[in-house]
Amino acid sequence: MEKKFLFLCLIVAFFMYPSQSNAISVPCSLILEPVDKSLTNAKGEALIYKVQLNPPSFARTNISILAVHLPETSSYGDYDSYEGFAFIPKEISWRFRLYPTPEEDSPTWAGRFDSITAEMENVEVQVRLSNSKTEKLGPSILTSSINYCK
Repeated sequence: MEKKFLFLCLIVAFFMYPSQSNAISVPCSLILEPVDKSLTNAKGEALIYKVQLNPPSFARTNISILAVHLPETSSYGDYDSYEGFAFIPKEISWRFRLYPTPEEDSPTWAGRFDSITAEMENVEVQVRLSNSKTEKLGPSILTSSINYCK
């Protein structure tokens, strides 16, 4: 009788257990692909993971972006830099500056944002043009969905 009861409990638990949500498991990374397919060398990577900030508090989510072989910012108009931009459609967005390295031909752009408290579901991650003086955000150059995070 006890074995039947245990078996019945296991069957009930199996069917009652909630299915996986759309939330990702962290850490994970995703490849940022160019919006304009003619930018064949432009690529980026976003690393998403939990960080513990000082002084100790609850864990937050970090998004770090590294992007390479991006076009000259001025070739798109009145832009002088790139920004990381992540958003949950119709809910919230985060933007943070990407900084260039001093390489000669084409700098590597990198930056991070450490203070995300929202659940990371249905998030889009982008590298976008920016005007650092007017804070005008331009079009997306690289993009990917967190659903592709591995």
